[in-house]
Amino acid sequence: MAKSYKDTMNLPKTDFAMRGNLPENEPKRLEKWYAEDIYHRVLEKNKDGKPFVLHDGPPYANGPIHIGHAFNKILKDFVVKSHAQRGYYTPYIPGWDCHGQPIEHMVEVTIGPERMAEISQPELRQLCREWAEKYVDVQREGFKRLGVNAEWDKPYLTFLPNFESGNVEIFKEMYLKGSVYRGRKPIHWCKRCHTALAEAEIEYGDEVSPSIFVKFKMDIVPGVWEAAGAAPEAYVLIWTTTPWTLPANTAVSLAPEADYVMVSVDGSQLIMAKELVEQVAQVAGWENYSFISNAAGEPIIMKGKELYGLTYTCPVRQDLKGTLIYGDHVTLDTGTGCVHTAPGHGQDDYLVGLEFDIPMLMPVDDNGCFTDEAGRFAGLDTDAANPVIIEWLEGQGTLVAKQEINHSYPHCWRCHQPVIFRATDQWFVSMEENSLRENALHAINEEVRWIPAWASNRIGSMVAERPDWCISRQRSWGVPIPVFKCAKCSSTVATEATFDAIIDLFNTEGADAWFTKQPSEYLPKGTKCEKCGCTELIPEKDILDVWWESGVTHTAVCKHRADEGLTFPADMYLEGSDQHRGWFQSSLLTSVGAYGVPPYKSVMHCGFTVDEQGRKMSKSLGNGVDPAEVMNKFGADVLRLWVASVDYSQDVSISDNILKQVSDTYRRFRNTFRFLLGSLDDFNDATDAITNWDELEPIDQWARVRTLKLLNDVEAGYESYRYNVVYREVYEFVNDLSAVYMDVIKDRLYSEAPASPRRRAAQTVLMNILEVMVRILTPIISFTTDEVWEHYPLAMREREGRVSNVQLAGWPTAADFVPAFPENAQEVAAAFDQMMDVREVVTKALETARNEKLIGKSQEAALFVKAPEAIVNVAKSYAAGVLEELFIVSSVAFEVVEGEDVAVDVKVAEGEKCPRCWNICELGGNPAHEDVCERCADALIAIGYVAE
Repeated sequence: MAKSYKDTMNLPKTDFAMRGNLPENEPKRLEKWYAEDIYHRVLEKNKDGKPFVLHDGPPYANGPIHIGHAFNKILKDFVVKSHAQRGYYTPYIPGWDCHGQPIEHMVEVTIGPERMAEISQPELRQLCREWAEKYVDVQREGFKRLGVNAEWDKPYLTFLPNFESGNVEIFKEMYLKGSVYRGRKPIHWCKRCHTALAEAEIEYGDEVSPSIFVKFKMDIVPGVWEAAGAAPEAYVLIWTTTPWTLPANTAVSLAPEADYVMVSVDGSQLIMAKELVEQVAQVAGWENYSFISNAAGEPIIMKGKELYGLTYTCPVRQDLKGTLIYGDHVTLDTGTGCVHTAPGHGQDDYLVGLEFDIPMLMPVDDNGCFTDEAGRFAGLDTDAANPVIIEWLEGQGTLVAKQEINHSYPHCWRCHQPVIFRATDQWFVSMEENSLRENALHAINEEVRWIPAWASNRIGSMVAERPDWCISRQRSWGVPIPVFKCAKCSSTVATEATFDAIIDLFNTEGADAWFTKQPSEYLPKGTKCEKCGCTELIPEKDILDVWWESGVTHTAVCKHRADEGLTFPADMYLEGSDQHRGWFQSSLLTSVGAYGVPPYKSVMHCGFTVDEQGRKMSKSLGNGVDPAEVMNKFGADVLRLWVASVDYSQDVSISDNILKQVSDTYRRFRNTFRFLLGSLDDFNDATDAITNWDELEPIDQWARVRTLKLLNDVEAGYESYRYNVVYREVYEFVNDLSAVYMDVIKDRLYSEAPASPRRRAAQTVLMNILEVMVRILTPIISFTTDEVWEHYPLAMREREGRVSNVQLAGWPTAADFVPAFPENAQEVAAAFDQMMDVREVVTKALETARNEKLIGKSQEAALFVKAPEAIVNVAKSYAAGVLEELFIVSSVAFEVVEGEDVAVDVKVAEGEKCPRCWNICELGGNPAHEDVCERCADALIAIGYVAE
C-alpha cells in the first residue's frame, strides 16, 4: 500500500470561516465596535491629521430607512472611512430633518379631525416632536446596522434649541441686508396641504388638462385692419390649459416681434400669430377662412409690440377691461401666440404684469375655491370649475375650440396631488438684491468642485432661472418666521435687537416659546413699531420652509459645533441628484446670502435606486427593496459591496439577482482572504520575512509590483471618489491572484520545508498582499476586514502594541513593503509580464492537451515553446525551474522562430510522479526517502518525518 504524505504537507490552517454568516455575525461585530468606541478611537488616532468634514444632509424622520437611504449613507461612509484610513481627521455628525408638513400630517391622521380641531398649537408641536423622535431612533438603528461610523449618540436634530436659533441667525443676516422681504406674488400652492411650496418641493407628473381656444372681444378694431374693410367687431384669440384662471384675467401677452394677422372665419374676425393659423385651423376644424388683406391681396401684418395698449372686455369679469401687452415669454410653439395673462396665477404672468403695471386679481382662497370675486363661479373648487367655465364660454359663443392634452404638471411632493399657482402674501428671498444670484453662480462655477463635474451645469441652470425663493409656510410644526407685526398699523417690526432676543430665547427654551410667550416677555424693554410707535406686537404666524431649515445647517451645525472638529465651509456635501434644486441649493443661497461664500468646498451627488428593469421603485409595482431584508439575507457587507460596484452618479439597479451576483464576488474576496490567512498560519513577519529583494523568486517580485500598483490605483480611486474603480481594481487583482500567483505558489507553500527560503519568500509576498488588501477594503467591507484582522497569524495577533481594529491600522505605503523595492522593480516586473503573456498561450495549449486526453494534470506536461528571439532571451534569463513553476509543468524548452507569434507544443513529461508533491521528476535522489523527489526528501528531513 502506497504511503500517504498528506500529513507532511504545509496545508493552509485558519479559523477564518469559509462562510461569513454575515446576517448573524455582523450585529455581534457592531457590539464590539461600540464597546471599543471605534468612532472616537479613530478620531483620537487621527487628531493631528488634516481635517476632512463630510457634512451630513438630514433625511426626513418619518418612517424606516429604505434602500435609497442605505445607498446614500453607505456612500458617505466610504468617503469618511477612506479618508480616516489615510490619516485624515474625520468627524461625522449625522442629522435628521424633524420639522415640516409630513410629520404634522401624520399626527393629524393619527389623532383624528375632532381632536385636531381642538388641540392647541403647543400640544400639536409636542406630538410632532414625539413622532420625529420615534423615527429618528428607528432610522438611527437602521443606519448603524449598515456599519456606518458616526457620532450616533449626539446627532443634530432640527427641533433642538441650538439648531433652531441658527435659523434666526441667518434670517437676521439676510433680512438686515435687504435680501428677505414680504410680498404678494404667485407661488405654488397646495390646496390640500394648505401651504405655499418652494420649487424644491415640487415634483412633476403627467396630467390630462383641457386645452381651449377662447375669443376676447376687442374694444376697437386696429386702424390698419379697419381701413382694409374689417368689420367693426374683432376679437383676440387666446389659448389656455387652465380655464379656471380666466376669472383672474387682466391682460393678453403677445410675442413682441412676431407677425400677427386678422383671420375672418365663421363670422368672426380673430387676431392671432400668423405662424400658428394653420395649426389652429386644424384643431378648430375650420374649412374656410381668410385673412384681412391689403389691396395686393397680402395679409396685413402687425408686430406684437405694435398692438400694445389695445383693450378688450375680460372674458369672465365682463365689468373689467384687459390690455394687450407683450413679453419674451410668449413662444410660437403651440397655441395662438396670444397668451391669456393672469398675474396672480403664474410667474411669467406676474413678471410681465409688473412691467406693464397690470392689475393682479386673486379670486381663489386657501382651499382652492373661488371667492365672490369670481362672480358666477364663486364657491367652485378650481378642479370642478374647469368644465363649468368651458360650458359657460360655449354658451356665450366665445369658445372657438376645445380638446384634451396630456402634459407635465407640477405636483405637491407630499400629497402628490396637482398644485395651483396662486398669489398670496409670503416671505421671499430675493435672488437679485445684493446680487445673490450672481454671487451664487460665481460660487458654482469658480469655487466649488462638483462630482461629477457636469453637475455644475445642472445646478447652475437652476439657479440662473429660479424665481425668488418663497420661504414661508402656513403650518404649525417648524421654526417661526422671526418677525413681528404692529398691532396698530400692521408694519413689520424686525431689528438687530429683536433678532438677538429671539436667538437667546430659542437657545434657552427652543422655538416652542414663540407660541407660548408674549413678545414683551423676551424682547428688549421699549421695543416698538418704528412707523407708528405702537408697543403691541403680534408674532408672525407663518413658519420657515423646511428647505431653509436644512439649508442653514452650515451655521446651526458646522459653526455651532466647531469645537467638535467641524469646519465651515465643509469639505463635502453628498446627497441625491434631486438635491441640486433642494439642499445643495438652499445651503448655497443661505450661505452666500449671509456670508458671501459657499458652505461647501465640494459637492458629490448620487442617483436614485431603481429595479433590475430600470423602473422607479413603488408600492404599486411591488419592486421595492428593503435594506433590512437584504441584510437579513446577504449581510451588510454584500450591500456595501454592491454600492461600491455601481456608478453612483447615475440611477443604479438593485434586485435579488443583482445582489446574488455581488454575493459571488464577496465570496471570492472572502476566499482570497482565507487562503492568505491559511497560508500564513506559521509565519511571523518579524522573524520569517525575506528582507532581501534578490531572494524573492521572479514571480514573487512580479506579484509585489502588481500589489503596489493595486495600492496606487485604489488610492487614486478613493481620492477621486470613484468607488467602482476601487471595486474593479480589487476584483481584477483577486482574479489574477487566484488564477496565477496563488495557483503557481501552492506547490512551494505546501511541499517545501516549512522554513525553506523559497517558501518564506512566497509567504512574505502573501503577507504584503494581506496587509494591503485588508486596509484598502476596510472602507467598503468593514465587517469582513475587521474579522480578517482578528484572524491574523498568531505571532502578529499577540504582538504588543497591535491595534484591536483594522480601522486603526492606517494606510499602507510602498515603504511598508518588506523587502524594500529596488529602483528597477518596475523594469523587473515588465520583463516578467512577457512571460505572463506566454503563460496565456501555454494555458490554452494545456487545456487542448487535457481535452485530447494527452495529459491529466498540467504537471504531467513537457512544453516546447517557439517564440521570437526577444522573448526567448528573456525566458533564458531566468534560473532553472522559474518557468516550470510559472506554467506548473514538468519541463520547458524554448526555441527561437521568425515572426511575432508564440506557439506551444505539449508532450508527456518523462519521469516518475512523486507521491508527495505529484510533480513528474526523478525519485530517490536522497537515500533517506528514496520513494520521493529530492526536494520532498529534504522537506521530510526538515520536519523530522520518519517512515513507518
